[in-house]
Amino acid sequence: MVKYKIYFTRQAQKDAKKLATAGLRRQVEKLLRIIEKKPFEPYPPYEKLLGDLSGAFSRRINIHHRLIYQVLENQKAIKIIRMWTHYGE
Repeated sequence: MVKYKIYFTRQAQKDAKKLATAGLRRQVEKLLRIIEKKPFEPYPPYEKLLGDLSGAFSRRINIHHRLIYQVLENQKAIKIIRMWTHYGE
């Protein structure tokens, strides 16, 4: 099985610090392990995003926060865009 390489945007790196402080690191690491192996794994559910984030996908970290990522299939890479709420802060 081919693992995808995971890259983090600057914003996602900032979000990672917030997640650690909020005690959500374990949930995010679990999601990253899933999408690293199978970015389109149906569980936990994901949704295709529209608008400004068209082409990206979202998975719940918890009721409030989402992991937003793009799959770069030709590079076998995943770009993590956000790991905090995407509904404004």
